[in-house]
Amino acid sequence: MSLGAQAAPFGKATERSKQKAAAEAERAGVQQKLSALKKDISKTESAKDDAADTLAESEQAISDANRSLRDLQQEQGDTNVKLQMLSAEHDKLAATVAHQKQQLAKLLRDQYVAGNEDRIKLLLSGDNPNRINRDLQMMAYVSQAQARLLDALRANLKAVEVNQDEAQNAKDELEEIAQEQLQQKSKLEQEKARRAALLTTLSKKLLAQRKEAGNLERDEQRMTGLVDKLNKLIAEQAIAAAAEKKRQEQLAAAKAAAKAKAEADARALAKARAAEAERQRLAKANNNTKSGTIKPATPNPADAIDADEPKVAVRPGAGTSSGAAGTAGQGAATASGAAGAGAAASVEDTPPAKAADIALAPAAPAGAFASLKGQLRAPVAGKVAAKFGSKRGDGPSWKGVFIRAGEGADVHAIAGGRVVFADWLRGFGNLIIVDHGGQYMSIYGNNQSLLKRAGDIVKAGDPIASAGNSGGNEESGLYFELRHQGAAFDPAGWVKF
Repeated sequence: MSLGAQAAPFGKATERSKQKAAAEAERAGVQQKLSALKKDISKTESAKDDAADTLAESEQAISDANRSLRDLQQEQGDTNVKLQMLSAEHDKLAATVAHQKQQLAKLLRDQYVAGNEDRIKLLLSGDNPNRINRDLQMMAYVSQAQARLLDALRANLKAVEVNQDEAQNAKDELEEIAQEQLQQKSKLEQEKARRAALLTTLSKKLLAQRKEAGNLERDEQRMTGLVDKLNKLIAEQAIAAAAEKKRQEQLAAAKAAAKAKAEADARALAKARAAEAERQRLAKANNNTKSGTIKPATPNPADAIDADEPKVAVRPGAGTSSGAAGTAGQGAATASGAAGAGAAASVEDTPPAKAADIALAPAAPAGAFASLKGQLRAPVAGKVAAKFGSKRGDGPSWKGVFIRAGEGADVHAIAGGRVVFADWLRGFGNLIIVDHGGQYMSIYGNNQSLLKRAGDIVKAGDPIASAGNSGGNEESGLYFELRHQGAAFDPAGWVKF
């Protein structure tokens, strides 16, 4: 069981633990797709041992622990703010309740002092009718005031109860967070010690393998393969997301049309009924005139609801046809209403897209990233140690840049987009890839920790990782690439290093 899904203190599940469990379940589908994609890439590689792979589990665990601690710190701050707001609300409610109790006590005391005369007794007293009427009105006012005050008091007492429940839930959440922080800190220290021991053992092997041209070429091929497969997956999910958006729009339009049609039909039916009622009234008046007796028309109680409708003159001899028309209109209204409801039902019958099938769809419009050329800020503060296109010993040239930075330094997204990959990859360690729309991607490798997950939407400047030397890298820093349509290009003209 993950820490996010653990039970709250004393076995009571808090809203936080329920929400975290639901979020983890939703992310599981996306992670499953990316794990399958990553596994598919590794099939094409030889089973040759890589010393950096020994560090993978430990480096992933360090990344997860750091991300969890950061998330927990944010949650703790938000929950403390919520608790402060609830406390202030409780104080305000308590003061209101106390004031209402005082008012109610005063009302009851005044009524007692006044003698609390009975209404029947007052009516039978034989006193001046004007005084009796005035006293009865006063008693009615007092009763109404008491009722309003009691209703308000009950509502506020209920609000106090809800407030106390929410405050207790917030306190339980803070206790959950504190427990998780202790566990994650312990885990982090253990994994750091484990990684340090592995590095001591593997340092010579790692250094030798880093210099092998074949390894560098395989790293490049692995990255290209990953990006190509991600582009294909993103394109598929973009189509699915567009279809889901269209379904939602059709559903909303069908419901709006059905509602508008039902309202129009109801108005038409009411108008037809009013016309029929007026026809009957005129016909009856005409008969009374012919017989020499004029009787006032007796209103039909069934048509009282239509009294405010405008009167509609009816042509002589059109009585039967108008009645038939009213009936026909009612039938047509029912049929058209049913047709509208059927259209809405047909859209509702279309199953919605699964979250995992649209989680990686582009979050930014196609031309947004291209318009930022030359304006992008560096992803991390540091010195560029290797530039795009420069030679890497006897191996291939650099497809990105390497920026020296202290371990743990914040790595920021250079522009808005969606995280489409956040995992450990041979040659690149803890790697995070952001899709910016229009088949533009930014790639951040060798991180100590990944602070975002696949599917997360990020804005320009958001912290997404912390710099490090994962993946067997010799120096601490960030490996950074920009790609368009799968091909790497020089970021120097785009980013202000």
